[in-house]
Amino acid sequence: MTSSDHLLDLIRSTPEIDLLLRTSFGFDVGRKFHGDGLRLVSGAPLEPIAGESAGGAYFLCAEEGGRRPVVFASSEGEGGLIADDLADALEIIIGLEWRDCLRFSGGGDVEVMQVSAQHLERYLARGNPEIAEERTHVAAALSLHVVPVADLVIRLWEAASRTEPDYVVTTDDGEAYDPPLGEYSEPRHGGWR
Repeated sequence: MTSSDHLLDLIRSTPEIDLLLRTSFGFDVGRKFHGDGLRLVSGAPLEPIAGESAGGAYFLCAEEGGRRPVVFASSEGEGGLIADDLADALEIIIGLEWRDCLRFSGGGDVEVMQVSAQHLERYLARGNPEIAEERTHVAAALSLHVVPVADLVIRLWEAASRTEPDYVVTTDDGEAYDPPLGEYSEPRHGGWR
């Protein structure tokens, strides 16, 4: 059994952790059939492992050096590499508002991502005052680390920056998804408040 299989089995067999991942972190192993027909540009298949409420999906790639990279594909046609294995991906997913951090990356500028992450953390804490405890609880249950946000941003940026050429997501028709690093530095209407 790979470490990815072990983590997925642990999530499925621990209803409380499954619920927290689904409701607070947008990682729902019950939605693993989203994203049918997607593959990497090389033609390599993607194994769906989870989805999120907006229609995006998480996939495992073929094993490389004992690890299975994780790719995310949004329902809006953006996608790419988020981590080198599922443990790293879950640390990013529970520790960072990672999708918006990518969206507001100024085209892939890690310093812009750091600023965005700090603003996003403040918004998240206002909307969910229990988020720190939830992160700690999920991390402990899955034997993961609670990693500082600044370190997670660097890990996410490094992975997303390696999307091209090997981790570009395509449809059955060969249409490539847009890269995960968005052009905006902050929200367009009013900026960060």
